[in-house]
Amino acid sequence: MLTLAAALFVLSLLIIFHEWGHFVLARLCGVRVLRFSVGFGPVLLSRQLGETEFCLSAVPLGGYVKLLGENPETPLSPEERPRSFSEKPLWQRALIVAAGPLFNLLLAWLVFALFFGVKGKPQVLPEVGKVLSGSPAEAAGLRPGDLILSVNGRPVRTWEELTERVRKEGLRPLLLEVRRQKEVLQIRLVPQLREVRNLFGEKEKVPVIGIVASGRVLTEKVPPWRAFWEALVRVGELTRLTVVALVKLLERALPLSSLGGPLLIAQMAGQQARQGLLALLLFSGVLSVNLAVINLLPVPMLDGGHLVFYAVEALRGRPLSPRTQERIQKVGLALLIALMVLVFYNDLARLFPRWVPRHP
Repeated sequence: MLTLAAALFVLSLLIIFHEWGHFVLARLCGVRVLRFSVGFGPVLLSRQLGETEFCLSAVPLGGYVKLLGENPETPLSPEERPRSFSEKPLWQRALIVAAGPLFNLLLAWLVFALFFGVKGKPQVLPEVGKVLSGSPAEAAGLRPGDLILSVNGRPVRTWEELTERVRKEGLRPLLLEVRRQKEVLQIRLVPQLREVRNLFGEKEKVPVIGIVASGRVLTEKVPPWRAFWEALVRVGELTRLTVVALVKLLERALPLSSLGGPLLIAQMAGQQARQGLLALLLFSGVLSVNLAVINLLPVPMLDGGHLVFYAVEALRGRPLSPRTQERIQKVGLALLIALMVLVFYNDLARLFPRWVPRHP
């Protein structure tokens, strides 16, 4: 029950914020919004507020905002034309479409800022948890529990900074300043090249010293202004990682089986909910960045596909014909359906590995 409630909370939050972006920009540009729906399919609940009908629909896997004059071929009265989407300048139409993904990035920024402001910024300490056998670290005398303070005179505060510093130095000799209990030691060693798997599962050879992090985390309290800045940096990092992951999927460096759908999201949302509301919000922020990037892909039926249509219109001086757009949209719909089938299949394969066959 908790898993279902957490999944509905996360999906609803992402959908509402996304569609709210379209709604707000449409209103600011003077476009009449006919309907704001959370979910697709049959309407379960509905309420008219002003000129907009707000709905809760049966299938909670998305949502939509229906604008007056979305279809240029829809007949409109002279009184309706000034508030029609199709009558607005190209830049306003593009802004209305782009507002959905941009509001998802805004949601992620606010969520991360809230988390950093309330909980602080978690940092994995550069503390040794395990020394690998036969490694330079073992030969130099590093031990579990050692806290690395600096590399070649440059302070390191986190495990990430330590990793970056070792890789930047390459195979040059390193002088580590290490705190062991109450004693500070100077330890010299030379990294060695070792094949490891990166974040995306690809093999690469990098300089290593042969230690594993202890996993001990220090939460750094940050002032409000810095919380917003750190949140912006985190949104940028997640956006970059999401784009790289999509490229890796296209290159087949990442297998298609790594994709997940609603069932995986629900499972992960339930796990985060057990850790508290802030953890669930943090998970929502990560998903919100993913949703923003995916929606900006140049695929018909997605916001990015509509933006491509507008780019073509700007170059040609006139839009593509409705028939051409309809044909392209059908291709996009087919691709999205195929993707939904794939992610549902992957979800079922994870939940029921003995029941769902995997191809070798």
